[in-house]
Amino acid sequence: MEFNHFVLPFPRHMLALSNAPHRGGLTNASGFFFMMVPKNYSGDYKADCLAFERENGLENFVGFMTAADVGKVLSIARSGSVTTYVTAGITNPAIAGEVPPPWKPGTINLALVIEEGLTVGAMVNAIMTATEAKTYTLLKLGYNATGTTSDGIGVFAFEGEKEWAGTATELGLNIGRATRRALEESLGKWERTRGR
Repeated sequence: MEFNHFVLPFPRHMLALSNAPHRGGLTNASGFFFMMVPKNYSGDYKADCLAFERENGLENFVGFMTAADVGKVLSIARSGSVTTYVTAGITNPAIAGEVPPPWKPGTINLALVIEEGLTVGAMVNAIMTATEAKTYTLLKLGYNATGTTSDGIGVFAFEGEKEWAGTATELGLNIGRATRRALEESLGKWERTRGR
């Protein structure tokens, strides 16, 4: 079975901070990808992501995985210097601090590309702001969840001097707007794929 994927190369290297299964952590990246896997996936994610990168002629890419149909749920929104890319599936909703229900495949992946120069601290701040926007969007749409049990997030920016990306800043405002728009659109697409 052929799966849909999404690959975004950057015009030049960016600093990356993520919890991605492939090249997660703090690193330099040439781009990122959303790799679609079967709903019952139980493979070697490290080996499979590396194979995907090599088979597609990619190098130094950060890689996320999802069982959602990437071609149907991918949503992109831009606000100011921020572009947010989202693939959403929420069959395994969870609330932080509560025991999750039995696991089912489903992930919300957020990738934020920020065309500004940030410190690593500001990138952490950006993750916080995007997570707040994600949680607000889920609650606003009626999902009793703060996320899923397998969410992925990545922030990509140029290395620079901007130190803050919280909700009081222009950058934080743009992160919130782009993330909320992209996630709401992606969740709507995901619901339609389920026939709701």
